[in-house]
Amino acid sequence: MSNNNSFINLEALKSAKVNPLPFPYVIIPQFIKPEYLDSLVQNFPPINDRGSIPGSSLNCSPLFRKFVEELEGSELQKIISEKFDLALENKPTMLTLRGYTTERDGKIHTDSKSKLITLLLYMNPAWETNEGKLRLLYNKDSLEDYAAEISPLAGNCLIFRVTENGWHGHYPFVGKRLSLQLNYLANDTALVKHLNHHRLTAFFKRTWAKVLGKNLPVEENY
Repeated sequence: MSNNNSFINLEALKSAKVNPLPFPYVIIPQFIKPEYLDSLVQNFPPINDRGSIPGSSLNCSPLFRKFVEELEGSELQKIISEKFDLALENKPTMLTLRGYTTERDGKIHTDSKSKLITLLLYMNPAWETNEGKLRLLYNKDSLEDYAAEISPLAGNCLIFRVTENGWHGHYPFVGKRLSLQLNYLANDTALVKHLNHHRLTAFFKRTWAKVLGKNLPVEENY
C-alpha cells in the first residue's frame, strides 16, 4: 500500500525517537491518519468478552480488515525493524484485540520472551480518567515509578522491544477500553502456542462466566 493510501502515519513513525530507558520504546500520538481515525474507531469489531481475542476470530468489516492487513504488512515491519535494530523479516505476527478491562486488569508484568516486539494501538474516542493509562515502569514494584504514560485515546500508539525488564501496567479501569496489539514473534512455534492459548482461554472464560457468573483473570493486559 502506498503512503497516499495508507491508514497509518508512517512518516511519524520514521521520525519518532526511540527512548532507550527503561527499555527501548517509541510513542506515536497520531499513528492513524486523521481522515481515517473516526471510521476505524466506528468499525472496531464488537467484543463482548474480557481478554485478548485473535483478530482472525472476530467478525471484522472490510475496512477494518484492510487496516489489519496494512499493520501486518512488510512496509511497517521494515520501519520497525530499522527503528529497533532487530531482524524481523519473515518473523510471524500475531494480532489481537481487546474490548473491556475490569478491576483485575492492569497488573505489572513483562511480555513473554517469545515476543520480540509489541505494538499497542488504542481506539477509544475519549478518555477522561487516570485509570487505564498505561505506564512504562522502572521496576516491578510500583506504578508510580514510571518513565512514560500513554492515554488509551484513539490513535495513540506505543511500540516497544520486549526485554526482561520491560515492566508495564496501569491502574484498574472497569469498562470499555478498546485496544489492538500486534506482536512480532520469535518463530512459528511461538505463534501456534500463543494463538492456542488465547482461543482456549476465551473458551474457558465464556464457559465459566456462564457457570459462575464472573470472568477469569487475563494475562498480559494493556
